[in-house]
Amino acid sequence: MSKPTRPDQRAQPGRAARADRPKAWGAPRSKVVTWYDQAATVAGGTGLSGLQFMQALLDGEFPPPPIALLLNMRPTKVDRGLAIFECTPDESVYNPIGLVHGGLVCTLADSVAGCASIDITVNYLRPVTLASGTLIATGRVTKPGRRVALATAEVTDGAGRLVATATSNCLILSPA
Repeated sequence: MSKPTRPDQRAQPGRAARADRPKAWGAPRSKVVTWYDQAATVAGGTGLSGLQFMQALLDGEFPPPPIALLLNMRPTKVDRGLAIFECTPDESVYNPIGLVHGGLVCTLADSVAGCASIDITVNYLRPVTLASGTLIATGRVTKPGRRVALATAEVTDGAGRLVATATSNCLILSPA
């Protein structure tokens, strides 16, 4: 009979594994994330329209948001009513069943849908793994409004297969 494990002795997400972890786990892996103080980005965006702000981010005039560096995503095109981002997932975003966590796909869809979502509905159509390659998310404004706009997003894998769709209502923020 094995000795019961106390709750305070169990491995918990985000904490280092116990020294007696099974060898089948392999060597621990790590990921270093470097980001910039967002004060420069926030200050630089003051007075810009959403499109001007996104273009400045794309052009490297402001540092990227920390979430973009954490998840390895970047804008590749912005235009009136259109945003395209890429994301190359790594295994640090895997969920317990061996797939890229849906939260990454949702974050990518949210980013191209407008970055100021009031709500978002995501439909996952196929699993995403490292073998899926670079994800490309395309967001389009489908119904502009004065205070709220409706946007859609499509996320495709490296082979061009649709992996998720999303709809979002986005708050229209006036330049300060």
